[in-house]
Amino acid sequence: MLLDAETLDLVQRVESILRSEERGDFAELVSAELFESFVEFRTPVCATIAEVAAELRRVRAHAVQSAAAQGLRLGCAGTHPFSLFERQHVTGRERYRALVDQLQYVARRELIFGFHVHVAVDDPDRAIRLMGALAPHLCELVALSANSPFWRGQPTGFASCRHLIFSAFPRSGPPPRFESYAEYAQVVRQLVASGCIEDYTRIWWDVRPHPRFGTIEVRVMDALTRVDDAVALAAYVQALVRHATEERDDATAACHPVLTHENKWQAARYGLRATVIDPVAGGRIPVAALIERTLRALAPHARELGCDGELDDTRRILRDGNGADRQLSVHAATQDAVEMTRDIVELTRAC
Repeated sequence: MLLDAETLDLVQRVESILRSEERGDFAELVSAELFESFVEFRTPVCATIAEVAAELRRVRAHAVQSAAAQGLRLGCAGTHPFSLFERQHVTGRERYRALVDQLQYVARRELIFGFHVHVAVDDPDRAIRLMGALAPHLCELVALSANSPFWRGQPTGFASCRHLIFSAFPRSGPPPRFESYAEYAQVVRQLVASGCIEDYTRIWWDVRPHPRFGTIEVRVMDALTRVDDAVALAAYVQALVRHATEERDDATAACHPVLTHENKWQAARYGLRATVIDPVAGGRIPVAALIERTLRALAPHARELGCDGELDDTRRILRDGNGADRQLSVHAATQDAVEMTRDIVELTRAC
């Protein structure tokens, strides 16, 4: 989030950020997004989670310095606590103008921020199977990453109201099931041929294949204020992909799509205090207990991948709370959305 240094409200300055990055070392790692008050920074392709951690810190430190050089501040969270979508300017790119022209109000109110993780997959049919295998774990990722309890200056009662806002988008939410990559590709071709979408990137499922990159992309998480949380969740996602690739996952067959949707909603509403439907045994289970069970299953894969330390840091989030818990705690102490935003800025800077 690009923020005014004094008021901490969103400001429309992405073009100046992009100009400052032209021909620089980070030029390929920064881009515009839907609104001029957004800037997207990303890592290059990384071979290990340790490399991800180093690159995330390097990129975050540069982003903070780049904004400060222009008298701005950066904040990273699932929503801005008090800024209004009506005051945001759409980025001057044809792609985003076309999106707003098609989706209208739904796009204009999309003042939300996410954290995406790509994991390389060596076979397109495997990528399709992974969509189904990861779907039962979406509620875990939502609960761990929830970082958007405020909207328009008011508490929403949700740990992640970002999911409520984005759910109005077509072709969003937990992915449907496909039998093969060929079936997926045929559906995409029909959507393109009918003029419904420009290309497959206009499909915004929580988990989707990204054929151009050769990855499975997990998109369900709120933007994370702390780099350490982002690293831990990147490790969680990578280990989930390895686990689903190499072992039979009982949750995939047992968890009906209706239950996947319900569990995701519960996690968005209650965060780490959610109780969800056990995707394997049925019945009720605290999402924190489900996460602990998943961590035990992922442990051997994390050791093989060399990210067991980063994965174990997920337990710190379980112990200390997610970003939503932090925001709500600061707001309870100050009753001031600006002070809460200031805390987000300080944590964003402490990379």
